Amino acid sequence: MRIVSLHKNYHKVIGRAKDGDRRAQHEMYELFAPKMLSVCRQYTKSQELAEEVMLNGFLKVFLNLGTYKFEGSFEGWIRRIMVNESISALRKNKQLIFEEESALEFALEHASYIETALEAEEIQKWIDALPDGYKTVFVLYVVEGFKHSEIAELLQISENTSKTQLFKARKMLQGKINKENKTHYGTH
Repeated sequence: MRIVSLHKNYHKVIGRAKDGDRRAQHEMYELFAPKMLSVCRQYTKSQELAEEVMLNGFLKVFLNLGTYKFEGSFEGWIRRIMVNESISALRKNKQLIFEEESALEFALEHASYIETALEAEEIQKWIDALPDGYKTVFVLYVVEGFKHSEIAELLQISENTSKTQLFKARKMLQGKINKENKTHYGTH
């Protein structure tokens, strides 16, 4: 029986890429591009924009490899660049707009979690249909695992606005799921 290492040591490849080795850069791109495209796609409404954001993100990765200190996950470091690049693209296109929080919605911040057997593609379409402010906070909180304080700092909004955006996103998604369940189970 042959044991295959699940953790690849990227130090040599990163070192060569830092020195401008195009093959090492290409190897890094090939290795991480599929995952990073998925990250960018979570924030954008189209595959084309996600690809553009990812390519800009990789440009920043290669330009800033010298700042990577081999502390923590290299993939996490790249992922953070992709998230920041996605948010920058939304800001640049003036798509990232946040509604101010209301006292009632802030009090109701804990919406129930969505449990359903819907196709991932259908759920992604619903997430894409969310206003960009809702969608960005939803993805940062639910998918990326950011805390509201981190989201507030990253997006330059208040924690309450972050919580309100998440509440509204969940409420909209729950409404779509309830409507879909009624349609599928013949109650509507």
